[in-house]
Amino acid sequence: MLARAADSIFWLARYMERMDNVARLLEATQSMSGMSESAEEWRSALVASGCDETYLEKHAEVTPEKALLYLAYDPDNPSAIMSCLDRARTNARSMRTALTSDMWDAVNGSWLEGRHLKASAFTPERIGETIDWVKTVGNRFYGAYAGTMLRNEIYWFARLGTFIERADNTARILDVKFHLLLPQDEGVGGAVDYYQWTSILRAVSAVRAYQWVYRTEVKPWNIADLLILRPEMPRSLRACYDEIDAVLAQIATSHTGRRGECHRLAGALAAQLRYGRIEDIFARGLHEYLTDMVERTGQLGVEINAFYMR
Repeated sequence: MLARAADSIFWLARYMERMDNVARLLEATQSMSGMSESAEEWRSALVASGCDETYLEKHAEVTPEKALLYLAYDPDNPSAIMSCLDRARTNARSMRTALTSDMWDAVNGSWLEGRHLKASAFTPERIGETIDWVKTVGNRFYGAYAGTMLRNEIYWFARLGTFIERADNTARILDVKFHLLLPQDEGVGGAVDYYQWTSILRAVSAVRAYQWVYRTEVKPWNIADLLILRPEMPRSLRACYDEIDAVLAQIATSHTGRRGECHRLAGALAAQLRYGRIEDIFARGLHEYLTDMVERTGQLGVEINAFYMR
């Protein structure tokens, strides 16, 4: 498989996953902001998406309307929902012959639908229905490639892009909630607002999963355990890195066993999560742990690019 082809497939999947993640983040933020008159939740959403610095270069202050538009529609933001859809379609088009017809239709059809969306679709009054559309787009794409692609290198690089992006998003959204939105006079695990925590679970489609696993009221330390260490939770860091490690091993097998730094780093992170304990994570400091995971996930992406895409 050509390095250029691997790069296009990898980023196609990353951009499709990213637009879904941003939509979920907006949904949670919109829900939390309804319980507060401050813009702190929207500032945290900008931080979680890694857009806070570029936003403040363009806007003097954080307001719900401006933050919402910047995260969803602003062409100056490469991680905005509509920017991700454009970039995903560009990558899909460059690899059109390698995609199944269902996979191409999922991307191109969504892009054509998105061209009819105006800025008014991303106002606080209409964002709910737009978010539902974005999540449908994400599910359509994921189902198309999971259900129709041959299990070959194209499929494995798509999986790799999906789960690296998902791991990064899970670490970011959990870190922002614990570090930025925690009341100033409480430690982690204090009497944090129940409604906000439930909104975070909704953002990762984990409300029912939480109830099934813990069978108790929402508690911050249980949410951290669910989203970091539980292998049965598909958006947890553990589940993402189990998949990343397995996919990289599969790709290495197809390359006559050739391995590099990306395989070592993925294996180390997967093992750390597989044998980790939530008590040890809190003893170290949850913010420090999650910041480290975001940085190492970013480094893994760099190493994958250096090993396979150059």
